[in-house]
Amino acid sequence: MAEPRDPEAKRILRQEDPAEGGGAFPPRPPRGTGRRFHGAIAHRLGTAILSGEFAPGDRLSGEIEFSEALDVSRAAYREAMQALAAKGLVESRPKAGTRVLPRSRWNLLDPDVLGWAFAGEPDMRLIRSLFELRAMIEPGAARLAAERRDEEDMRRMGDALAAMRRHTLGTEEGRAADRDFHDALMQATRNDALIVLSTSIGAAVHWTTRFKQRARALPRNPIPDHARVHDAIVAGDADAAAAAMQARVDLALDETRAAIEARDDPQA
Repeated sequence: MAEPRDPEAKRILRQEDPAEGGGAFPPRPPRGTGRRFHGAIAHRLGTAILSGEFAPGDRLSGEIEFSEALDVSRAAYREAMQALAAKGLVESRPKAGTRVLPRSRWNLLDPDVLGWAFAGEPDMRLIRSLFELRAMIEPGAARLAAERRDEEDMRRMGDALAAMRRHTLGTEEGRAADRDFHDALMQATRNDALIVLSTSIGAAVHWTTRFKQRARALPRNPIPDHARVHDAIVAGDADAAAAAMQARVDLALDETRAAIEARDDPQA
């Protein structure tokens, strides 16, 4: 098969998709407009933008050029661009083409965008921003949850905690339970604005946990920290719940910094 003419397409073809278990983008994918197919194009372009391969202001290939280079349908390419535009990564204008938007426009709390950021090597600025956000939101959310939780909230948090203990955070099942725990806590606040953030907070927790495990196993078991949050909420102790959650977020940031140091210095 001939190499794609477009240099951008060549780079995208060589990228791997961790979510799909690795492997290059298929050189001659069947034409189609299915969700999975245009989602794969969006994933690769999104990862390239979040990694800095395409910088703000860079112009992406046109619809015809890109679709011919990758041998994908123009409809699939358009749908991928629409997905990226909806997340604030690109903007298309007549005659000006499609350009990467400034970082300030990116919806960094979108779960897909977070996934694209952590598909490569996320910068410390993003990681710090996520933990600062968590430190501002989660302790207050735990406080509200302790004051407002009901039997169903306690059941959901208890089930999630039990699943975390059963599977550990070293597995996908355990990390899914971790997301469920944080989601149940946010739901228990009975605060509509906080509940809207639950998916984003869950995604931030998931991806930072996976990132910490790239260089080495988690240095300590974080499940007892979650248990302290859970127990304080069940007891209705708002102060203890907020303090336990603040301690958990602080420890998670320390663990992430240690993971970055281990990545940069394998001998450490």
